[in-house]
Amino acid sequence: MEILILALYSLLVWLVFIKFKWLPWNIYSQVAVVVIAAAGMAGTILVLNVVAPSSSDVRVLNYSVEVVPRVTGRVIEVPLEGNRLYRKGTPILKLDPEPFQLRVKELEARLVGAQASVAQLDQDLLAARNNTQAALAQLNLARTRLRQSRQLSAEGAGAQKSYDADVRRLEPAHRAAMAAEAKVQAELDAVVGGEQSSVASTRAQLEQAKWELSQTVVYAPADGYAINLQVRAGSYAAALPLRPVMTFVEVQQQVVAFYNQNELTRVKRGDEVEIALPTLPGKVIKGEVDSIVWATGQGQFQASGTLPNLPAEAGPAAPPQKYAVKVRITDPERNFLAMGARGVGAIYTTHGRPIHLIRKVILRVNSVTNYLILKLH
Repeated sequence: MEILILALYSLLVWLVFIKFKWLPWNIYSQVAVVVIAAAGMAGTILVLNVVAPSSSDVRVLNYSVEVVPRVTGRVIEVPLEGNRLYRKGTPILKLDPEPFQLRVKELEARLVGAQASVAQLDQDLLAARNNTQAALAQLNLARTRLRQSRQLSAEGAGAQKSYDADVRRLEPAHRAAMAAEAKVQAELDAVVGGEQSSVASTRAQLEQAKWELSQTVVYAPADGYAINLQVRAGSYAAALPLRPVMTFVEVQQQVVAFYNQNELTRVKRGDEVEIALPTLPGKVIKGEVDSIVWATGQGQFQASGTLPNLPAEAGPAAPPQKYAVKVRITDPERNFLAMGARGVGAIYTTHGRPIHLIRKVILRVNSVTNYLILKLH
């Protein structure tokens, strides 16, 4: 575009000074022509970089999920192919379910036993109460006889019989019966969520085992692709976050353009955006500014016990990082954007609209040049 403007300007100079000779072509006019051209081009570029800033670093980013099974086991089937689109919820990995099925059966049997034990506790409580009442009746009878014997002995009606030994023998038996009854009652009163504790505990273990059994089948977390699929049937998959079995790349993606700090002074959310990618030569993709990420890693200090050093003390300071602008694609053509594609882009602010045309022409020329593959090998 700059060349086109210079060509038009040169044509105008030729017509005015050479063709029609409306003005004299001397050293003064020659200097004026050069100065006006240089000042005009410099001013246009400076204004253009403010009202329609461009970026040579536009990236297409996709979210990726490291697939880690929730349980550990042997892989028996990998029902997908690498680099193929799969919908969310599609099975992508199956582990051997037999150990987990056996665990479920074991706990189902244990639950039945626990429920039977609770039913038996009711009978045990009834028997314990009967034992307590019988022991209390025997103790009361012994105490009554002891009291009557003492009364008769005091009145001289007869010799005092020895009922002390019976009372001392029956009191511990009564206390033991009461303790046995209290123990059974405490077991019945140990209720969690309306169920006796042993039944609730076994049921929770059973639910956990069923959940682990369900986790032997791993499903696609979103619409996407399994990249670099290396897991095979017979492999051992561990429930460790440091050992993912595959990387699943989601279809959902975002486009980010990086700009210097002073290029975003006029940029606002909703401003028009155009980008050009080498993966789509000849195409200009439409979008708009979603947001500006006003943060970089240079604005963060890592937590430590050491005070941060100034750049002068730690050596030359690193060059300032650029700020990211998130772009929302609005192009109706819905072109496929390859993950990791990089290109160029421009933001058209609400200022200086007449000279936006220059940036648009430059961007389209750049897009067309993407057809050229400049290599000899």
